[in-house]
Amino acid sequence: MADLTLTTFDWVPEMPRGFVRDLRVRWALEEAALPYRVASVPFDDRGPAHLAHQPFGQVPRLTDGDLSIFESGAILLHLGERSDKLMPSDPRGRVEATKWVFAALNSVEMASLPWAMLKFMGHADDTPAWKFLDGFLEVRLKHLELVLARREWLAGSFSVADILMSDVLRPVDRFEGLANHPACRAYLARATARPAFAKARTDQMAHFASADKARGIS
Repeated sequence: MADLTLTTFDWVPEMPRGFVRDLRVRWALEEAALPYRVASVPFDDRGPAHLAHQPFGQVPRLTDGDLSIFESGAILLHLGERSDKLMPSDPRGRVEATKWVFAALNSVEMASLPWAMLKFMGHADDTPAWKFLDGFLEVRLKHLELVLARREWLAGSFSVADILMSDVLRPVDRFEGLANHPACRAYLARATARPAFAKARTDQMAHFASADKARGIS
C-alpha cells in the first residue's frame, strides 16, 4: 500500500472542477511516478477532524507516513525532496526552483487569484477595484513574460516550480488573460501538454463526477 495519501474534497460544484489545487499534487505525483492513494473530506461539513490537519478547511493535504502536510507549495517542495524528477539535483538548480515556487505563489498568484475569482463570479469589469486588479496582474505578467521568453522551464529542467507557475496561470488563460503575453501562453501550453498533467486533470474530474452520482446529480 502506498504511504502517500492525497486528501481532497469529496465533491465540489461544477465551476471549479479542473482547478481545485489537489491537481497540483496529483500532477507532481504522476510526474515522479510515486504511488499514492486519494482520500476525501466533506466539502459541505469542514469539521474539527479536517481542521485539525488543515486549519483553514482547504485542500489539498498530503500524508507521508506520519507526516501531515498542508499548502500545495509546501507539499510540492516535500515531494521534490523525494524525486529528482521534481527538483534539480544540483544545489544551484534547487535554489532556483525554490525561488520560483515562492514567486509563483507570492508574486504571481497574489495578482492572478483575485482577478480570476472576479471573472469566475461574473463581476463587472468597469469598477475601480477591477481596474486595479487588472492592472496589478498585467504588471506581474509583463515581468514574467520577459523571463519566459528566454527559457523553456524556470529552473532549467522541469520542476515543481513549473507545476505551480503553470497552474497559477491556468485560470488567467481560461479568461483570455494571457492573450497579450505569448511567451506565458506558450509556456503554459508546454506544461499542460505533459502526460502527467493530463492524467492528473482526468483523475480529478473523474473523482468529482463520481461524487455527483453518489449525490444523485445527473
